[in-house]
Amino acid sequence: MRTLVVSDLHLGGSSGVDVLRHEPVRARLLEELARVDRLVLLGDTLELRHRPVRETLEAARPTLQDIGEALPADAEIVLVPGNHDHALAAPWLERHERPLGTERRIKPGSASPIARSVATWMGRHRVEVAYPGVWLRDDVYAMHGHYADPHGTVPTFERLGAGAMVRLVGRLPDPALAEDYERVLAPLYAWIHASAQRAREGRLGVGAGGAGKAYAMLNSDGHRPLRLRALQAVFPLGIRGLNLLGIGPLSSDLSGAALRRSALRATGEAVRRLRIEAEHVIFGHSHRAGPLPGDDVLEWRTDTGSWLHNTGCWVHEPLFTGAAGPDNPYWPGGAVLLEDDGAPRAIRLLDGVSLPDRG
Repeated sequence: MRTLVVSDLHLGGSSGVDVLRHEPVRARLLEELARVDRLVLLGDTLELRHRPVRETLEAARPTLQDIGEALPADAEIVLVPGNHDHALAAPWLERHERPLGTERRIKPGSASPIARSVATWMGRHRVEVAYPGVWLRDDVYAMHGHYADPHGTVPTFERLGAGAMVRLVGRLPDPALAEDYERVLAPLYAWIHASAQRAREGRLGVGAGGAGKAYAMLNSDGHRPLRLRALQAVFPLGIRGLNLLGIGPLSSDLSGAALRRSALRATGEAVRRLRIEAEHVIFGHSHRAGPLPGDDVLEWRTDTGSWLHNTGCWVHEPLFTGAAGPDNPYWPGGAVLLEDDGAPRAIRLLDGVSLPDRG
């Protein structure tokens, strides 16, 4: 079975960063889909944090329909909710009684009205929702990666929110169950989702956008206005204060290497606590594809011996990707290809493609 794993499409967002809204870019993915037996949409397929659900679905529908039509008639589609589209399974999660374990498969109609709509557009008979992850082979497990957030050291909105929730509901146990992570993260997601449903016209919901801009500002080494220089000087002090409050441990190092290592270590910690015994673990969430040529592959191995593989993303934020273009590990168009045997393989579907301007 030939499986393609893609993550972080962020379809339907209002910021213009999702590249699959552009037909020439979409064609590259559709071409690849025609050759697969199973498509795994590994979280953040939809951007449900920008605006009301009805508007997001309306904007995402053409791409979802094209994806469904491009796949072979007997191909399987597995939809794994992430943090930006947690609402795909939230209604089911609120009423489920059996333990989640590492994989529960759900019919889209049972998961949520949103999942039912997505499945209808993509071919209802062949879509399943899986959560918190999905076993693709006996030795390969795939999850979005948002369970890593409580363990990260980079002060993203998600990490700060998770740290605050831990202070309110208690630390994650070790070992942990999926329900323990949901206890910390689900209330945060519900609040963000509710904010998006009530966002003013032209405004993004709480927790949406801004990451690329903040990263670029804090790492700027060019001409800097006085206010920016002051922000960069105060930033480490703010991190120190958050650590004293028990929100951390957090780091003020926002270099590319620090972002990569934080995501890998945090994901490895989640894998360890959840006792996922897989030789290979595929995840998304961090938007950083890999391992790529030039990476230290040993960084991509967890303390428990699993090899990590990241799908990359399908969003283009020039403030984050910088001037490196396709050579940047955050460049959109990443995916992971999995066959019946052998290790998962990271591929780049948009290398050599000129990306349209945002809009």
